[in-house]
Amino acid sequence: MLCSMLYDISLACKNIPVYIIGAGGIVNTAHLPAYKIAGLNVQGIYDIDHTKAFGTAANFNLPNVFNSVEEMLAHAPSNAVFDLAVPGSETINLLNQLPVGATVLVQKPMGENYDEAKQILSLTREKKMLAGINFQLRYAPYILAAKELINKNLLGDLNDIEVNVNVYTPWHIWDFLQSAPRVEILYHSIHYIDLVRNLLGKPQSVYAKTTRHPAMPMLASVRSNIIMDYGDMVRANILTNHCHKYGIPKQQSYIKIEGSKGAVIINFGALINYPRGAADSFEYIILEEGREAGWQKMHIEGSWFPHAFIGSMHEMLQAVTGEKARPDNHVEDCIDTMACMEAAYQSSDGGGTPVP
Repeated sequence: MLCSMLYDISLACKNIPVYIIGAGGIVNTAHLPAYKIAGLNVQGIYDIDHTKAFGTAANFNLPNVFNSVEEMLAHAPSNAVFDLAVPGSETINLLNQLPVGATVLVQKPMGENYDEAKQILSLTREKKMLAGINFQLRYAPYILAAKELINKNLLGDLNDIEVNVNVYTPWHIWDFLQSAPRVEILYHSIHYIDLVRNLLGKPQSVYAKTTRHPAMPMLASVRSNIIMDYGDMVRANILTNHCHKYGIPKQQSYIKIEGSKGAVIINFGALINYPRGAADSFEYIILEEGREAGWQKMHIEGSWFPHAFIGSMHEMLQAVTGEKARPDNHVEDCIDTMACMEAAYQSSDGGGTPVP
């Protein structure tokens, strides 16, 4: 598959043992399917709900199910990678239980707010951990294809990034969100914030408004407008609406990247008719002097779910084996995504300029 070639996983990485804490939906639909595709060495799983853990282990032929974190730690060798697939509110507690020097991949977000993110950063520094955050969209196969065009300078200087999501998301399937003080940006648009920052760097400032919807009054917010400010010559906009209940034909979700010499439009189908999803598409155009430009399609194998989850874990494995000095998704990098998220909420709470 193309995704295997894109990630190019070494035998050394495939031999590193992976231990998973958490056996929820995301582990069963993304983490473990991705690791199976990549041929990674998952050695065991733990969940506070033992029934879930045993069921997941049976479905994916995992050799060990642990009754506690302590039992898992006693079994794990020093080069193990711990995959924490738990709600953000549980991250700090689990990091406190892991040993000094542990390698850990933390499910996004990096805590439930910027203060927690800073605590996580401080804790991983104190315990000399090799820690990364699972902001996996930046490793989706179609994003890697776009980055290849960017790295070859085929798109020129980037000047416009737009993410537009107009779908119906059944938020009720995640029970913990019903009482969460923050929903849309923290648990969804943060992926796009991270992607824009990964491509353009840290913005000067953030403007945002995140809103609730009368059809989902129990939730904090389900729609967002976010502008990431990179000065007068670059535009970066994120527009999301998760309440489009008017049928599939008008649902849409795309990422548009424009540069001085070319552009890419990615229609990503993971959110269409969720959780069933729809097909992705990748189109690009390159401007060449003396030649008539036209949009071309590129076939990309693999998608956001589950294939992007290979990329997040691969970064950690490469750091363990010494193939990389530090993972791309290291906490020292991802703290800036959390800072942008916090700035978005502050902007939303602060309100706009009153109209005279």
